[in-house]
Amino acid sequence: VCKVILDTDIHGQTRIRNRYKSVYVRVYPCPKITCYAGGIAKPDMIGMVVRDMTATLAFYRLIGLEIPPGAESEDHVECNANGYRIAWDTVQLVESFGGTYHTPSGHRMSMAFLCDSPADVDATYSKIIAAGYESVKAPWDAFWGQRYSTVQDPDGNPVDLFAPL
Repeated sequence: VCKVILDTDIHGQTRIRNRYKSVYVRVYPCPKITCYAGGIAKPDMIGMVVRDMTATLAFYRLIGLEIPPGAESEDHVECNANGYRIAWDTVQLVESFGGTYHTPSGHRMSMAFLCDSPADVDATYSKIIAAGYESVKAPWDAFWGQRYSTVQDPDGNPVDLFAPL
């Protein structure tokens, strides 16, 4: 049972609360994005450029993504996860159609994976760390009512693991 509630207080301000704490947040409406042909653009895929396809796929398999065996030999791999496609392209593939690839510095986004339970956050985190991947933050009980941790994928991207408390 999720103990986090998104609601509006008596003054019309949006807040996330649990039985211990309230945090006020700004909620922005998601505008309807219209394509030039008149259709609606829909989020469909998250793509990443990777240096080592084998290490990357091994990492995301530890999280639980169902990636076909033998995909490590491909330059483009994708899987379906919760209604979205997650895709990985090798640097070589991206350079074949886009010229020299420049590795970005810093992070502007991260991926977050919902685990089945707080115990599953701990188990998944432990499995990833035991396989030699980097920890950013060990599992902890966040004030917003989730068990939370952050690890790094082989390309240094932050990946969050969480579950409702």
